[in-house]
Amino acid sequence: MAWIDSLFKRMCELDASDLHLSSNRQPMLRLHGDMVPIEGAPILEPKQMRQILMEICPEKNQAQFTKESDTDFAYQLPGMGRFRCNYFEDNTGPGAVFRVIPEDILTVEQLGLSQAILDMCYLSKGLVLVTGPTGSGKSTTLAAMIDHINKSRSDHIITIEDPIEFVHKDHKCLLNQREVGEHTESFKRALRAALREDPDIVLVGEMRDLETIEIAIETAETGHLVFGTLHTSTAASTVDRIIDQFPADRQSQIRTMLSSSLKGVVAQTLCKKIGGGRVAALEILVVNSGISNQIREGKTHQIPSQMQMGAKLGMRLLNDSLAELVKDGKVEPEQAYLKAIDKEGMKTMLTGMGKSLDMSKLSEGSLPSAPMASPMPDKNPAPAAPPMAAQPAPSSSLGMAEEPSAPLPSEAPQEPAPEPEAQAESGGDDPFERFKQQRGF
Repeated sequence: MAWIDSLFKRMCELDASDLHLSSNRQPMLRLHGDMVPIEGAPILEPKQMRQILMEICPEKNQAQFTKESDTDFAYQLPGMGRFRCNYFEDNTGPGAVFRVIPEDILTVEQLGLSQAILDMCYLSKGLVLVTGPTGSGKSTTLAAMIDHINKSRSDHIITIEDPIEFVHKDHKCLLNQREVGEHTESFKRALRAALREDPDIVLVGEMRDLETIEIAIETAETGHLVFGTLHTSTAASTVDRIIDQFPADRQSQIRTMLSSSLKGVVAQTLCKKIGGGRVAALEILVVNSGISNQIREGKTHQIPSQMQMGAKLGMRLLNDSLAELVKDGKVEPEQAYLKAIDKEGMKTMLTGMGKSLDMSKLSEGSLPSAPMASPMPDKNPAPAAPPMAAQPAPSSSLGMAEEPSAPLPSEAPQEPAPEPEAQAESGGDDPFERFKQQRGF
């Protein structure tokens, strides 16, 4: 059992979403949106950190980390789930962030996804995007939608991810999951290859660059249903982000292609729940003929107004979702205001509901914080070093085999501080003293 597994266990027990490790700092968890230290966990020196991280890192990723100073992969811990791992180097040494991916995929019913979102799962072709900032639950929502398709349709689904997060089992569909770097060179290469693999549905984990976006739109136009993600906060900004990726002389063509291929956008953000936990606020765009015309004509600024009139189709703005969460007593008015993009509109809605804003709470840090993580069961779990001449650490492709295991900071031998050398009466090395003596002061 790797030493870091005890941190993963604590992470799952507390229902934390992320584990953060940084050299010379105490390990921390993101618990219900807040960063909290793991009480009792040791502060890890850079050499210890590297040894701990390499214990679970595949050899291919070790080589990449040595060459590029960052790498991504997935780590499986039986009985707990999978973890999306990102290693990096910063000014203090090696570090890492781990995102927990539960073994059990939440269903659309458990997430409470609306009928408008479920209807997107039954499309025969087109582009459906799930967007939001990092850590907003995009992967969880997409996994639930793919799981719903898997149980209700008889199709061929190909997913392209970096890395593979939720692992799906075949139900009614045939599912092929490909990982960038492991099974394919890049998103765009896998997406081009997918067209020759007889898919009905393609999931693109990240639409990172112009070419990937272009192929995704082309794939949707050729009769396939394509799901993808972008890091945008609203439906209208998602359309703008896609179009702005292309050179000015091609934007008119892309608007026309996008107006016919885009079928829906789900933009989401996570809010802190009253009493602990988090809940998603969703903005839902269902592309109808009116919105399709606005995309084609470059009038994306009119999309929010069209969405307000499309409530019968299941469309809703982010502020509407936030206001509903406040009305249902799930989130505080201050939290809704913080998460709103249109803050003036949100303030007006809250006032109309009879809710007042406590301005002293309008910063993330002043909202109620998550409880402190409980202590680690083992107070001294990190790999401790025997005397310096003792056995070396286990072999590693990073060349650590000849180095001894790093001791805990508290166990590291403390060298006595050297006593200051006696200063010569002439002023020693102090230039000011020499100057005074040379001038006769």
